Amino acid sequence: MHGFININKPLGMTSHDVVNRVRRISGVRRVGHAGTLDPQADGVLVVAIGHATRLIEYVQDDTIKGYTATVQFGTATDSDDASGQVIRTAPVPVVSTAQLQAQLHGFTGDILQVPPKVSALHHAGQRMYDLARQGIAPDLPARPVTVYSIELLSWHEGILRITVQCGKGTYIRALARDIGEALASAAHLSALTRTQVGQFFLQESVDLDALTPTNVSAHITSVTHAVADWPHYQLNAEESTHIQHGRRFSARHPLSGRVALFDERGTLVAIAHSDAESVVPVKVFAWES
Repeated sequence: MHGFININKPLGMTSHDVVNRVRRISGVRRVGHAGTLDPQADGVLVVAIGHATRLIEYVQDDTIKGYTATVQFGTATDSDDASGQVIRTAPVPVVSTAQLQAQLHGFTGDILQVPPKVSALHHAGQRMYDLARQGIAPDLPARPVTVYSIELLSWHEGILRITVQCGKGTYIRALARDIGEALASAAHLSALTRTQVGQFFLQESVDLDALTPTNVSAHITSVTHAVADWPHYQLNAEESTHIQHGRRFSARHPLSGRVALFDERGTLVAIAHSDAESVVPVKVFAWES
């Protein structure tokens, strides 16, 4: 049983809670998730089963994430979301839709973002949320993140609803905080739904409560879902032998960068990197073992 389950994580559960539930339901010990989703958020949580856990890094790090977010203006919190304590209040800004859209556009592209003071990030060997419980709130340096798009859904009585597409490491609650500050106000994230992780979309997800030991296999998608938008290369018998022994080979047609290698049966057998001279295996899979 190898592959991914696209789960619609409910509110109130940690990502680890979901992994434990899937482990019990499936009877498979080797289970992991591709990217934490906070308990205060719901939506897409990609869970890997069996050898698909070896592909988690590619789903987690190298894919576009999509969100629908609700931002409450007037108050800022120490966690930048509704779970935190209010640390500042400010008047709700009076802005037109055009002015608001212009401000949102300023948060797109390659930007620098200061992570929330309450998070799973490490600082001085401890998680930030553990430091917060001790009353310690160190200032973190800004980190580069990429926001591909922000679309305005609605703006009414201090409540902003937006959709966001972004890359690895982007905190939507930090984005909410910064949008509030940019409008000379205060704001925090009051609701968040993840709608996309790469090739996994909310409309195709399954509710956790709908999973049972008898139907779980029907909801597992192929490991190839993780590499669906990569360049593919089909190996011949000789090339397959090279790959299974971890050896490089010269491709029969030009390849460049990261590539998914398939055998003659159409099975994903390796992740490789290709340059002008050869294809070098990075990860080799033996699914039947």
